[in-house]
Amino acid sequence: MRQSLVVGNWKMNSTRASAKLLAQGITAGLDERSNAGIAVCVPYVYLDCVSEIVKGTALALGAQNVADKPSGAFTGEISASMLKEFGCQYALVGHSERRTYYGDTNETVAARFCQAQEQNITPILCIGETLEQREQDQTFAIIEEQLDAVINQAGIAAFGAAVIAYEPVWAIGTGKTATDEQAQEVHHYIRQYISAKDQAIAEKLLILYGGSAKPDNAKGLFSMPDIDGGLIGGASLDAESFLKIYHSI
Repeated sequence: MRQSLVVGNWKMNSTRASAKLLAQGITAGLDERSNAGIAVCVPYVYLDCVSEIVKGTALALGAQNVADKPSGAFTGEISASMLKEFGCQYALVGHSERRTYYGDTNETVAARFCQAQEQNITPILCIGETLEQREQDQTFAIIEEQLDAVINQAGIAAFGAAVIAYEPVWAIGTGKTATDEQAQEVHHYIRQYISAKDQAIAEKLLILYGGSAKPDNAKGLFSMPDIDGGLIGGASLDAESFLKIYHSI
């Protein structure tokens, strides 16, 4: 049986003080459950203070991105080895906002994925289609392109130490949410696509839903057979809401 996982993505929010309070609020509400993991991906500049708070707790630390190179003259980038020094266990790669606003391509996302794994950081590969692509029935083709870029560069075995987050871009910050069945359909497709290449890896692979999950819809989404948890945006900025989602599993 796969262990579930809930990951908070704080995006470009909070101050140092509020980041510490939020991390403290989340850790205070954790229990000893063993069937679900929990993590937060925080802004780079708060990794230091949050890492001290989560140390020794069940709350894992993650970054919102990672450089596609190990080191060098790449001003403004943060390498996987730097993230490792702060105890990062996860790193988002290919988030829809990085693809849309900052020029991440399938190829650079694959390189970021590989760099994370070089430092034993688990990459959370974000994939998903836009509203226009969905309306043109391109969802599965887009999913395949995004997966293939990583498979071609890292190999299918790499997914044995990775997480996938399905982000229907049309359901992020728009007020729209995929129905439980719509989300399950794509999650099932992802698992079957990986299974065709390696069934054992597909059966163990965690596939998270990343489309505006909230306390009132999380339980239904997480009850779907191929949805193993969530990548949570806005709701992760409130400890009570985030913990409600976590406890929905």
